[in-house]
Amino acid sequence: MQFAQRLQPLQSNVFADMDRAKAAALAVGQELIDLSLGSSDLPAESHVIEAISQSLHDRSTHGYLLFHGTQTFRQAAAHWYEQKFGIKVDPETEVLPLIGSQEGTAHLPLALLNPGDFALLLDPGYPSHAGGVYLASGQIYPMPLLAENDFLPLFADIPAAVVAQSKMMVLSYPHNPTSAIAPLSLFQEAVAFCQQHNIVLVHDFPYVDLVFEEIRGVGESFSQSQSLVPSVLQADPEKSVSIEFFTLSKSYNMGGFRIGYAIGNAELIKALRQIKAAVDFNQYRGILNGAIAALTGPQAGVEHTVATFRKRRDAFVKALHRIGWLVPSPKATMYIWAKLPSPWQQNSIEFCTQLVKQTGVAASPGAGFGKSGEGYVRFALVHEPPLLETAVDRIADFL
Repeated sequence: MQFAQRLQPLQSNVFADMDRAKAAALAVGQELIDLSLGSSDLPAESHVIEAISQSLHDRSTHGYLLFHGTQTFRQAAAHWYEQKFGIKVDPETEVLPLIGSQEGTAHLPLALLNPGDFALLLDPGYPSHAGGVYLASGQIYPMPLLAENDFLPLFADIPAAVVAQSKMMVLSYPHNPTSAIAPLSLFQEAVAFCQQHNIVLVHDFPYVDLVFEEIRGVGESFSQSQSLVPSVLQADPEKSVSIEFFTLSKSYNMGGFRIGYAIGNAELIKALRQIKAAVDFNQYRGILNGAIAALTGPQAGVEHTVATFRKRRDAFVKALHRIGWLVPSPKATMYIWAKLPSPWQQNSIEFCTQLVKQTGVAASPGAGFGKSGEGYVRFALVHEPPLLETAVDRIADFL
Protein backbone atom coordinates (compact mmCIF):
# COMPACT_ATOMS: atom_id res chain seq x y z
CA MET A 1 0.00 0.00 0.00
CA GLN A 2 1.36 3.44 -0.91
CA PHE A 3 0.75 6.56 1.14
CA ALA A 4 1.18 10.27 0.50
CA GLN A 5 4.62 11.75 1.13
CA ARG A 6 3.08 14.29 3.51
CA LEU A 7 2.77 11.51 6.09
CA GLN A 8 6.54 11.10 6.35
CA PRO A 9 7.23 14.04 8.68
CA LEU A 10 4.30 12.96 10.86
CA GLN A 11 5.85 9.61 11.76
CA SER A 12 7.11 10.91 15.11
CA ASN A 13 5.13 12.82 17.72
CA VAL A 14 6.33 13.61 21.23
CA PHE A 15 3.03 12.66 22.85
CA ALA A 16 2.62 9.43 20.88
CA ASP A 17 6.23 8.45 21.61
CA MET A 18 5.80 9.02 25.34
CA ASP A 19 2.48 7.17 25.28
CA ARG A 20 4.34 4.08 24.08
CA ALA A 21 7.03 4.55 26.75
CA LYS A 22 4.36 4.89 29.46
CA ALA A 23 2.61 1.74 28.26
CA ALA A 24 5.90 -0.17 28.42
CA ALA A 25 6.52 1.06 31.98
CA LEU A 26 3.04 0.00 33.08
CA ALA A 27 3.55 -3.40 31.48
CA VAL A 28 6.51 -4.11 33.80
CA GLY A 29 4.64 -2.98 36.89
CA GLN A 30 5.73 0.63 37.34
CA GLU A 31 3.37 2.93 39.25
CA LEU A 32 2.93 5.80 36.82
CA ILE A 33 3.09 9.49 37.72
CA ASP A 34 2.29 11.11 34.40
CA LEU A 35 3.72 14.62 34.00
CA SER A 36 4.08 14.35 30.24
CA LEU A 37 0.73 15.69 29.02
CA GLY A 38 -0.74 19.14 29.68
CA SER A 39 -4.25 17.83 30.26
CA SER A 40 -5.72 19.44 33.35
CA ASP A 41 -6.88 17.07 36.09
CA LEU A 42 -9.28 19.72 37.41
CA PRO A 43 -13.02 19.47 36.65
CA ALA A 44 -15.15 21.86 34.64
CA GLU A 45 -17.38 24.09 36.75
CA SER A 46 -20.80 22.79 37.84
CA HIS A 47 -22.75 25.48 35.95
CA VAL A 48 -20.95 24.42 32.75
CA ILE A 49 -21.83 20.76 33.29
CA GLU A 50 -25.43 21.71 34.09
CA ALA A 51 -25.78 23.64 30.82
CA ILE A 52 -24.55 20.61 28.87
CA SER A 53 -26.72 18.24 30.90
CA GLN A 54 -29.88 20.21 30.23
CA SER A 55 -29.07 20.26 26.52
CA LEU A 56 -29.01 16.46 26.38
CA HIS A 57 -32.76 16.35 27.02
CA ASP A 58 -33.50 18.91 24.31
CA ARG A 59 -34.04 16.92 21.12
CA SER A 60 -33.52 20.06 19.01
CA THR A 61 -29.82 19.84 19.92
CA HIS A 62 -29.38 16.36 18.49
CA GLY A 63 -28.93 17.26 14.83
CA TYR A 64 -26.15 18.80 12.75
CA LEU A 65 -25.06 22.28 13.79
CA LEU A 66 -24.13 24.64 10.94
CA PHE A 67 -22.39 28.00 11.21
CA HIS A 68 -25.49 30.14 11.70
CA GLY A 69 -26.60 27.90 14.54
CA THR A 70 -23.47 28.90 16.46
CA GLN A 71 -24.44 32.57 16.63
CA THR A 72 -25.08 32.67 20.38
CA PHE A 73 -21.69 31.10 21.07
CA ARG A 74 -19.94 33.52 18.72
CA GLN A 75 -21.63 36.44 20.45
CA ALA A 76 -20.50 35.15 23.85
CA ALA A 77 -16.94 34.73 22.58
CA ALA A 78 -16.87 38.24 21.09
CA HIS A 79 -18.23 39.74 24.32
CA TRP A 80 -15.69 37.83 26.43
CA TYR A 81 -12.89 39.09 24.23
CA GLU A 82 -14.09 42.70 24.27
CA GLN A 83 -14.37 42.63 28.06
CA LYS A 84 -10.89 41.18 28.46
CA PHE A 85 -8.93 43.17 25.89
CA GLY A 86 -11.08 46.19 25.04
CA ILE A 87 -11.15 45.44 21.31
CA LYS A 88 -14.42 45.40 19.36
CA VAL A 89 -15.18 42.12 17.62
CA ASP A 90 -17.85 41.33 15.03
CA PRO A 91 -19.29 37.92 15.97
CA GLU A 92 -20.63 37.42 12.43
CA THR A 93 -17.38 37.90 10.51
CA GLU A 94 -14.52 37.78 13.02
CA VAL A 95 -15.28 34.70 15.15
CA LEU A 96 -15.30 31.00 14.21
CA PRO A 97 -15.95 28.04 16.57
CA LEU A 98 -13.21 25.41 16.61
CA ILE A 99 -12.67 21.93 17.99
CA GLY A 100 -9.98 23.36 20.26
CA SER A 101 -7.25 25.73 19.14
CA GLN A 102 -5.30 22.77 17.72
CA GLU A 103 -7.85 22.50 14.92
CA GLY A 104 -7.12 26.10 13.97
CA THR A 105 -3.35 25.73 13.88
CA ALA A 106 -3.60 22.46 11.97
CA HIS A 107 -6.16 23.62 9.36
CA LEU A 108 -5.23 27.24 8.70
CA PRO A 109 -2.08 26.32 6.72
CA LEU A 110 -4.35 24.56 4.21
CA ALA A 111 -5.92 27.95 3.49
CA LEU A 112 -2.65 29.89 3.31
CA LEU A 113 0.17 27.74 1.94
CA ASN A 114 0.89 26.47 -1.52
CA PRO A 115 3.43 23.64 -1.83
CA GLY A 116 6.88 24.98 -0.98
CA ASP A 117 5.71 28.11 0.84
CA PHE A 118 7.36 28.76 4.19
CA ALA A 119 5.78 29.02 7.62
CA LEU A 120 7.82 30.71 10.36
CA LEU A 121 7.42 28.63 13.53
CA LEU A 122 8.77 28.85 17.06
CA ASP A 123 11.46 26.28 17.91
CA PRO A 124 10.68 24.67 20.30
CA GLY A 125 6.95 24.83 19.69
CA TYR A 126 3.71 22.92 19.93
CA PRO A 127 3.72 19.90 17.54
CA SER A 128 0.42 20.69 15.78
CA HIS A 129 1.89 23.95 14.47
CA ALA A 130 4.36 21.96 12.39
CA GLY A 131 1.86 19.21 11.58
CA GLY A 132 -0.50 21.61 9.85
CA VAL A 133 2.30 22.97 7.68
CA TYR A 134 3.35 19.47 6.65
CA LEU A 135 -0.24 18.58 5.74
CA ALA A 136 -0.32 21.66 3.49
CA SER A 137 2.98 20.60 1.83
CA GLY A 138 4.67 23.73 3.15
CA GLN A 139 8.18 24.26 4.43
CA ILE A 140 9.11 25.19 7.99
CA TYR A 141 11.64 27.80 9.00
CA PRO A 142 12.28 27.35 12.74
CA MET A 143 12.80 30.52 14.78
CA PRO A 144 15.08 29.40 17.65
CA LEU A 145 13.99 30.29 21.17
CA LEU A 146 17.03 30.58 23.42
CA ALA A 147 17.28 31.25 27.14
CA GLU A 148 19.61 34.20 26.54
CA ASN A 149 16.82 35.86 24.51
CA ASP A 150 14.13 35.08 27.13
CA PHE A 151 12.79 32.45 24.69
CA LEU A 152 11.64 35.14 22.25
CA PRO A 153 12.28 34.97 18.47
CA LEU A 154 14.62 37.32 16.63
CA PHE A 155 12.88 38.32 13.41
CA ALA A 156 15.99 40.04 12.06
CA ASP A 157 17.76 36.66 11.91
CA ILE A 158 15.31 35.22 9.35
CA PRO A 159 17.05 35.06 5.94
CA ALA A 160 15.63 37.39 3.30
CA ALA A 161 15.14 34.49 0.86
CA VAL A 162 12.98 32.68 3.43
CA VAL A 163 10.98 35.82 4.22
CA ALA A 164 10.23 36.25 0.51
CA GLN A 165 8.65 32.77 0.40
CA SER A 166 6.87 33.00 3.77
CA LYS A 167 3.08 33.14 4.03
CA MET A 168 2.50 32.75 7.77
CA MET A 169 4.16 33.19 11.15
CA VAL A 170 2.95 31.37 14.26
CA LEU A 171 3.55 32.73 17.75
CA SER A 172 2.24 31.40 21.06
CA TYR A 173 2.69 33.21 24.37
CA PRO A 174 2.54 32.29 27.20
CA HIS A 175 4.60 29.64 25.55
CA ASN A 176 4.35 25.88 25.53
CA PRO A 177 6.79 24.31 26.31
CA THR A 178 9.16 26.98 27.69
CA SER A 179 6.50 28.80 29.79
CA ALA A 180 7.95 32.14 28.56
CA ILE A 181 5.80 35.25 28.33
CA ALA A 182 6.08 37.94 25.66
CA PRO A 183 5.63 41.70 26.05
CA LEU A 184 3.27 43.70 23.87
CA SER A 185 6.34 45.13 22.12
CA LEU A 186 7.16 41.68 20.72
CA PHE A 187 3.72 41.46 19.14
CA GLN A 188 4.01 45.02 17.80
CA GLU A 189 7.32 44.07 16.18
CA ALA A 190 5.75 40.91 14.74
CA VAL A 191 2.76 42.82 13.33
CA ALA A 192 5.02 45.39 11.67
CA PHE A 193 7.22 42.61 10.23
CA CYS A 194 4.23 40.71 8.85
CA GLN A 195 2.60 43.84 7.44
CA GLN A 196 5.84 44.75 5.67
CA HIS A 197 6.27 41.30 4.12
CA ASN A 198 2.60 40.35 3.50
CA ILE A 199 2.68 37.50 6.01
CA VAL A 200 -0.27 36.27 8.07
CA LEU A 201 0.38 36.43 11.83
CA VAL A 202 -1.13 33.58 13.83
CA HIS A 203 -1.22 33.59 17.63
CA ASP A 204 -2.07 30.42 19.54
CA PHE A 205 -3.33 31.65 22.92
CA PRO A 206 -4.43 28.76 25.18
CA TYR A 207 -2.72 30.02 28.36
CA VAL A 208 -4.20 33.52 28.43
CA ASP A 209 -5.45 33.04 32.02
CA LEU A 210 -2.79 30.71 33.46
CA VAL A 211 -0.52 33.54 34.59
CA PHE A 212 0.79 33.63 38.15
CA GLU A 213 2.06 37.18 38.49
CA GLU A 214 0.70 40.56 37.49
CA ILE A 215 2.54 41.77 34.41
CA ARG A 216 1.92 45.43 33.76
CA GLY A 217 3.69 47.55 31.18
CA VAL A 218 4.89 51.08 31.80
CA GLY A 219 1.96 53.48 31.79
CA GLU A 220 -0.71 50.76 31.85
CA SER A 221 -3.55 51.02 34.33
CA PHE A 222 -4.82 48.04 36.29
CA SER A 223 -7.83 47.70 33.98
CA GLN A 224 -5.54 47.49 30.97
CA SER A 225 -3.40 44.83 32.59
CA GLN A 226 -6.16 42.57 33.95
CA SER A 227 -5.52 40.04 31.17
CA LEU A 228 -1.88 39.98 32.38
CA VAL A 229 -0.57 38.90 28.99
CA PRO A 230 -1.30 40.65 25.68
CA SER A 231 -3.42 39.50 22.81
CA VAL A 232 -1.88 39.86 19.37
CA LEU A 233 -4.89 41.98 18.41
CA GLN A 234 -3.82 44.61 20.94
CA ALA A 235 -0.86 45.09 18.60
CA ASP A 236 -3.10 44.85 15.53
CA PRO A 237 -6.46 46.33 16.59
CA GLU A 238 -7.48 46.79 12.94
CA LYS A 239 -6.94 43.02 12.48
CA SER A 240 -4.91 43.77 9.36
CA VAL A 241 -2.84 40.55 9.31
CA SER A 242 -3.69 38.69 12.52
CA ILE A 243 -5.76 35.80 13.78
CA GLU A 244 -5.80 34.35 17.30
CA PHE A 245 -6.85 30.95 18.61
CA PHE A 246 -8.36 30.46 22.04
CA THR A 247 -9.40 27.23 23.75
CA LEU A 248 -11.50 26.56 26.82
CA SER A 249 -9.28 23.58 27.66
CA LYS A 250 -6.99 25.39 30.10
CA SER A 251 -8.92 28.32 31.59
CA TYR A 252 -12.13 26.33 32.05
CA ASN A 253 -10.80 22.74 32.32
CA MET A 254 -12.81 21.64 29.27
CA GLY A 255 -10.06 19.82 27.35
CA GLY A 256 -12.13 16.73 26.71
CA PHE A 257 -15.04 18.77 25.37
CA ARG A 258 -12.86 20.06 22.49
CA ILE A 259 -14.14 23.60 22.22
CA GLY A 260 -12.36 26.81 21.24
CA TYR A 261 -12.58 29.55 18.68
CA ALA A 262 -10.66 31.67 16.19
CA ILE A 263 -10.90 35.44 16.34
CA GLY A 264 -9.38 38.04 14.03
CA ASN A 265 -9.13 39.21 10.43
CA ALA A 266 -12.46 38.61 8.63
CA GLU A 267 -10.81 37.28 5.45
CA LEU A 268 -8.79 34.77 7.46
CA ILE A 269 -11.89 33.70 9.38
CA LYS A 270 -13.74 33.20 6.08
CA ALA A 271 -10.87 31.14 4.61
CA LEU A 272 -10.63 28.93 7.72
CA ARG A 273 -14.40 28.52 7.66
CA GLN A 274 -14.15 27.23 4.07
CA ILE A 275 -11.58 24.62 5.14
CA LYS A 276 -13.68 23.66 8.14
CA ALA A 277 -16.80 23.27 5.99
CA ALA A 278 -14.99 20.64 3.93
CA VAL A 279 -13.86 18.70 7.01
CA ASP A 280 -16.63 18.82 9.60
CA PHE A 281 -19.72 20.54 10.91
CA ASN A 282 -19.53 21.88 14.45
CA GLN A 283 -19.56 20.36 17.90
CA TYR A 284 -22.73 19.18 19.56
CA ARG A 285 -24.84 22.22 20.46
CA GLY A 286 -24.85 21.16 24.11
CA ILE A 287 -21.08 21.59 24.28
CA LEU A 288 -21.44 25.11 22.87
CA ASN A 289 -24.09 25.78 25.51
CA GLY A 290 -21.59 24.70 28.15
CA ALA A 291 -18.95 26.97 26.62
CA ILE A 292 -21.39 29.89 26.67
CA ALA A 293 -22.00 29.22 30.36
CA ALA A 294 -18.24 29.20 30.96
CA LEU A 295 -17.58 32.45 29.10
CA THR A 296 -20.57 34.38 30.48
CA GLY A 297 -20.95 32.87 33.96
CA PRO A 298 -19.01 33.26 37.22
CA GLN A 299 -15.24 33.39 36.73
CA ALA A 300 -14.28 32.25 40.24
CA GLY A 301 -13.41 28.84 38.77
CA VAL A 302 -10.74 30.40 36.59
CA GLU A 303 -9.23 32.11 39.62
CA HIS A 304 -9.27 28.80 41.50
CA THR A 305 -7.54 27.04 38.60
CA VAL A 306 -4.80 29.66 38.48
CA ALA A 307 -4.31 29.48 42.26
CA THR A 308 -4.11 25.68 42.09
CA PHE A 309 -1.42 25.65 39.43
CA ARG A 310 0.49 28.41 41.25
CA LYS A 311 0.65 26.20 44.37
CA ARG A 312 1.75 23.25 42.30
CA ARG A 313 4.43 25.32 40.59
CA ASP A 314 5.79 26.48 43.93
CA ALA A 315 5.80 22.98 45.41
CA PHE A 316 7.46 21.35 42.39
CA VAL A 317 10.12 24.03 41.97
CA LYS A 318 10.91 23.93 45.70
CA ALA A 319 11.25 20.14 45.57
CA LEU A 320 13.55 20.27 42.55
CA HIS A 321 15.69 22.91 44.26
CA ARG A 322 15.88 20.65 47.31
CA ILE A 323 17.51 17.90 45.24
CA GLY A 324 19.87 20.37 43.57
CA TRP A 325 18.04 20.84 40.24
CA LEU A 326 17.87 24.63 40.08
CA VAL A 327 15.08 25.33 37.61
CA PRO A 328 13.58 28.82 37.20
CA SER A 329 10.07 29.46 38.50
CA PRO A 330 7.75 30.11 35.52
CA LYS A 331 5.41 33.11 35.45
CA ALA A 332 2.75 31.33 33.40
CA THR A 333 1.35 28.04 31.96
CA MET A 334 1.12 24.67 33.70
CA TYR A 335 4.67 23.58 32.88
CA ILE A 336 8.19 23.52 34.23
CA TRP A 337 10.81 23.83 31.47
CA ALA A 338 13.95 22.37 33.01
CA LYS A 339 17.46 22.31 31.61
CA LEU A 340 18.73 18.76 31.90
CA PRO A 341 21.70 18.01 34.15
CA SER A 342 24.78 16.20 32.92
CA PRO A 343 25.14 13.70 31.34
CA TRP A 344 21.69 14.03 29.75
CA GLN A 345 22.00 17.47 28.15
CA GLN A 346 22.15 16.17 24.58
CA ASN A 347 19.69 13.31 24.90
CA SER A 348 16.35 14.39 26.32
CA ILE A 349 14.50 11.51 24.66
CA GLU A 350 16.73 8.91 26.32
CA PHE A 351 16.38 10.73 29.64
CA CYS A 352 12.58 10.61 29.51
CA THR A 353 12.51 7.02 28.25
CA GLN A 354 14.78 5.79 31.04
CA LEU A 355 13.09 7.93 33.68
CA VAL A 356 9.65 6.45 33.07
CA LYS A 357 11.08 2.96 32.65
CA GLN A 358 12.99 3.03 35.94
CA THR A 359 10.77 5.24 38.12
CA GLY A 360 7.33 5.52 36.51
CA VAL A 361 7.67 9.31 36.24
CA ALA A 362 6.71 10.42 32.74
CA ALA A 363 7.86 13.75 31.29
CA SER A 364 8.15 15.19 27.78
CA PRO A 365 11.57 15.41 26.11
CA GLY A 366 12.49 18.88 24.89
CA ALA A 367 13.69 17.49 21.56
CA GLY A 368 10.12 16.43 20.83
CA PHE A 369 9.15 20.11 20.53
CA GLY A 370 11.93 21.02 18.09
CA LYS A 371 15.69 21.09 17.63
CA SER A 372 16.15 24.02 20.03
CA GLY A 373 14.33 22.07 22.71
CA GLU A 374 17.13 19.56 23.03
CA GLY A 375 18.77 19.67 26.43
CA TYR A 376 15.48 20.37 28.22
CA VAL A 377 12.58 18.42 29.65
CA ARG A 378 8.99 19.59 30.23
CA PHE A 379 7.05 18.63 33.33
CA ALA A 380 3.27 19.20 33.37
CA LEU A 381 1.88 20.16 36.79
CA VAL A 382 -1.23 17.99 36.49
CA HIS A 383 -1.18 16.43 39.97
CA GLU A 384 -1.51 17.72 43.52
CA PRO A 385 1.66 18.81 45.42
CA PRO A 386 2.15 15.59 47.45
CA LEU A 387 2.29 13.49 44.29
CA LEU A 388 4.52 16.04 42.57
CA GLU A 389 6.90 15.83 45.52
CA THR A 390 6.85 12.03 45.28
CA ALA A 391 7.76 12.35 41.61
CA VAL A 392 10.74 14.55 42.53
CA ASP A 393 11.89 11.99 45.10
CA ARG A 394 11.88 9.35 42.37
CA ILE A 395 13.71 11.71 40.02
CA ALA A 396 16.36 12.25 42.72
CA ASP A 397 16.90 8.49 43.00
CA PHE A 398 17.17 8.22 39.21
CA LEU A 399 19.74 11.02 38.99
